[in-house]
Amino acid sequence: MKRNRLEKLYICLCLMLLFTGLFFSPAYAAGSGKSGSAGKASSEEVTIVMAGDMLMHDKVISSGRNKDGSYDFDPIFSHVKDETVSADIAIVNQETILGGEELKYSGYPSFNSPTEVGDAEVKAGFDVILHGTNHALDRRAKGIENCLDFWERKYPDIEVLGIHDSAEDQQEICIIDTGGAADSKRSDGIRIAILNYTYGTNGIQMPKGKGYLVDYLAKDKVKADIARAEKLADLTIVCPHWGTEYSLDISAEQRKWAELFLECGADLCIGTHPHVIEPVEILKDDKGHEMPVYYSLGNFVNYTSGRGKGVMNRMVGGLAEVKIGRDSSGNVKVLEHKVRPIVCHLSEEEISVYFLEDYSEDLADKNLIRSQDPDLSLENGEKLVNKVWDKKLIGTVTK
Repeated sequence: MKRNRLEKLYICLCLMLLFTGLFFSPAYAAGSGKSGSAGKASSEEVTIVMAGDMLMHDKVISSGRNKDGSYDFDPIFSHVKDETVSADIAIVNQETILGGEELKYSGYPSFNSPTEVGDAEVKAGFDVILHGTNHALDRRAKGIENCLDFWERKYPDIEVLGIHDSAEDQQEICIIDTGGAADSKRSDGIRIAILNYTYGTNGIQMPKGKGYLVDYLAKDKVKADIARAEKLADLTIVCPHWGTEYSLDISAEQRKWAELFLECGADLCIGTHPHVIEPVEILKDDKGHEMPVYYSLGNFVNYTSGRGKGVMNRMVGGLAEVKIGRDSSGNVKVLEHKVRPIVCHLSEEEISVYFLEDYSEDLADKNLIRSQDPDLSLENGEKLVNKVWDKKLIGTVTK
């Protein structure tokens, strides 16, 4: 949630209740889940935005370096920031570990990124950071420990998923509670559980005695986590790191996991990892329960060294936009879901992300990826989006 805005609203409401003699002491959800901030009443719908892969290649890292040796990655978000800041909950897939300068910065194939990437994400309005990716162990346990230390020390209110510093932390379920009442059945808010898993870590094994470091797509764990999330929350989101790199098609493995998420009761699935966009579908079980699935949002930012046909596809991504609320029976559900196409723009002047609707052929002419794939153009970007996504899904949710 946008904590400063929501906490101010919450304080005002409490003061009003105090002075009318109706004050009581709400508390965050406890039990086996870790909860986010107090938030809006459920009569107000909740908007969720999610961005795809923050893939910090060497040239993306160097683009943020200032003359004094510090780093600033704010320009990456400058053209889309209004959308992420205005969302009630904004999620981003931080593909690479933020292990800091101690572990030496590097891009592909073994990534380590500056913590200033996290600073920029927070300023861009992101509340939930997904670190459960195949690059989570690129700097082994120390990378994860440094990364978590940064988040916990500097941004303790930000939810960091997919990696852990203890077995106890791994057992917790992330829940964002928009109400704040001690008894969830009496709460006027909506409780949202968010889970994050990766298919693997590029063959790098977790150190002995530290099996808690990364959340993997393991059937028993996933089923147990979703079961607990369903008891603690009104709506469950699963964010898997899965699929086949550079494939525009849904793999059999993705379908298998999506069906399992649905079977377990999950309400929304937003996937990452393939580095290109993939279809959005709605799965439905025999009881009528529906679960929208975004199989891949593609890259948010990257500077691939790849060359040839299809490289252009890696520069086109999307923001998932979802609105949730209560139906006429009071049940929390996905009311609307859309996807807003984006383009990663690499030029001599900037590395930044634009909405496809704001991009131009003049900008495409300046995109340095054109030298690696001559097919890069606004027209071809639009053709790709219309090939993969139903035109009815393209746009923004109503607010």
